[in-house]
Amino acid sequence: MSGLLVRRAEPADFPTVARLTVAAYEADGQLKGETGYAPVLADVATRAETGEVLVAADEVTGEVVGAVTFVLPGTPYAELAGPGEAEFRMLAVDPAAQGRGAGAALVGACVARATELGCSAVVICVRSGLAPVARRLYARLGFVRAPEKDWTTLPGVELLGLRLDLTPPA
Repeated sequence: MSGLLVRRAEPADFPTVARLTVAAYEADGQLKGETGYAPVLADVATRAETGEVLVAADEVTGEVVGAVTFVLPGTPYAELAGPGEAEFRMLAVDPAAQGRGAGAALVGACVARATELGCSAVVICVRSGLAPVARRLYARLGFVRAPEKDWTTLPGVELLGLRLDLTPPA
């Protein structure tokens, strides 16, 4: 199995990122009962204007197998990040490529970027009751529940906040 390279998405990647993001969210049940979120997920160009869209690509073939959007507080896609925090959104791995480490590689790239920018933490949210694979990944990587970051987008859609502290121990 080939290795993965995480890099910034290029405009030529946007259609693939759109397709795989919607497919991953559908496969995980996160678009059930949703009417307007798939077009938001598919609008990679807008995300790239105000955040950093990163992709995981096969080192040999160049095939994009996953993507994530890294954002800072005060930007249009930041939902949870406060002062000094970074956030990532819309982490998705093509269902056909899951299990190769793309999700962990993308999260690692976001953590590295946040560290490089001097952020104190990385925050994310996951939909309550869904995304068990993602929640296990985040727990394995050190993210912990941050109930103060919980919120609701629509009736019945509860999002749980998670946080990874980047501040070194004193």
